[in-house]
Amino acid sequence: MLLPDRFRGVSRCFRPRGATETCLPRDGVVKTPNLVRAAEGRLAMAKIVRLGVAGAGSISVRGILPHLALADVQDRVRLQAVCDPVPGRAAAASEKWNITQHFTSYEEMLAHGDIDAVTIASPIGAHYEQGRQALAAGKHLHFNKTMTTTVDEADDLIETARAKNLRIVASPGEMLRPHNQRIRELIQEGALGTLAWAACGAAFGTYHENEKVRQGTDVLSNIDPSWYYRKPGGGPLYDMTVYALHGLTGVLGSAKRVSAMSGTRIPTREFRGQQVACDADDNTLISIDFGNAIFALAYGTAAGRVTEGFMGSYFGTGGTITGLTMNGTPFDYPGRDVADSYGPSGRQFILPHVTEPHRGIGEEHVYEDIMQLVDWINEGKPSIVTAEHARHVIEIIESAYRAAETGQTQNLRTTF
Repeated sequence: MLLPDRFRGVSRCFRPRGATETCLPRDGVVKTPNLVRAAEGRLAMAKIVRLGVAGAGSISVRGILPHLALADVQDRVRLQAVCDPVPGRAAAASEKWNITQHFTSYEEMLAHGDIDAVTIASPIGAHYEQGRQALAAGKHLHFNKTMTTTVDEADDLIETARAKNLRIVASPGEMLRPHNQRIRELIQEGALGTLAWAACGAAFGTYHENEKVRQGTDVLSNIDPSWYYRKPGGGPLYDMTVYALHGLTGVLGSAKRVSAMSGTRIPTREFRGQQVACDADDNTLISIDFGNAIFALAYGTAAGRVTEGFMGSYFGTGGTITGLTMNGTPFDYPGRDVADSYGPSGRQFILPHVTEPHRGIGEEHVYEDIMQLVDWINEGKPSIVTAEHARHVIEIIESAYRAAETGQTQNLRTTF
């Protein structure tokens, strides 16, 4: 239990009626003998992973840092360092979330940060190079989506990590979600008859321009979204459709080939009165062949959607799954009662590590993926949120752009 600031620096003991003696140490953390013994037992089995955070932008300040600053994870993972090139941003994040070290240079964090692992929370176009540098420095890795922009880059990271016995967890971990696991089971059990086709995707809209975290006047709330609209790494496929594609391929398996049409529909956007030139494709339709005449439509568009959220729709000769319903009726899945009790965000609240203190902070799925890496490092438990799955989705996206440019269907070479 973390005490208010006014009690920090106080060292005294007290015994509430009927309770064991409790001490208030100078660090402000209340420790009872039972809690101490339990913590010591956990520490005997696993070390604390010291984490460096690459980027103090939107995903970090809305999700990563608030989650990992909570007291309940400190026996497993610590926020050791943060870096961001925007002057003052890393220092402000360090102060707000009590992070030991802060840097304006990623290279400096790798060289001088006392870290075991890095979560890459920078613009997508920087992910590969930062991941390569972290592996060279002997650090385990968590990638926020999308791991890289090309399959060759993904190959390099996977091979390097394997050679150096380092771990990579690559978001988004969509198959950790019980409803996606149940959809896969229902299809495999024949609940839809013979599966014919599926659809998934997402639309950009003006989500990033209107995020609350970008409307303020200080360095933690005036975060510029311009990179989302520029190459490399910009556009809805790498940013949003990636969630839907992880779910789709997690349910149906590896795809065989793709064709696509793609372009930039909105060449200029406005953010806080400034014009932002956009060169990343923002309007893409992808046809995906899963073999045996099973096809899927995936989209990443400037506006509009034909599916529910990032969830897929699956169509068979004997039924249809749309979002969380089968033939118009909600289907059951483990934890559904808890998820429903919290409303639309509840599906994130039943992820394995998302306990009560973390529910409602936001971006719980990102916290979950980071904890998958922590468990892998500490306990040797491999995660299903693999770099190989991320690589396959990356190949679908990269090949879709190539198919649109060349007018030729692209065969895929990766599986997971």
